[in-house]
Amino acid sequence: MVGPSMTDEERETASARLKVGFVLLVAVSGALVAVQAGGSLAFVGGGFLGGLLVGLLLIFFLVRWWADFLATTNRGRSR
Repeated sequence: MVGPSMTDEERETASARLKVGFVLLVAVSGALVAVQAGGSLAFVGGGFLGGLLVGLLLIFFLVRWWADFLATTNRGRSR
């Protein structure tokens, strides 16, 4: 019989890394938009911080949505 390829601890670590990477991607995107617009260092920093906030909010809502989706469709892994 074939079991899961990842332990629960490895799955949690991978999930946390994916979330951090997503938030940083959104934050860097905000900073790059400020650079492209010709903003000063303060605006680039503001773009990064704004992107960081937006990324955190997106992760919060996506994780909640995903948990609701799994609960309503019974697609969660049984443990």
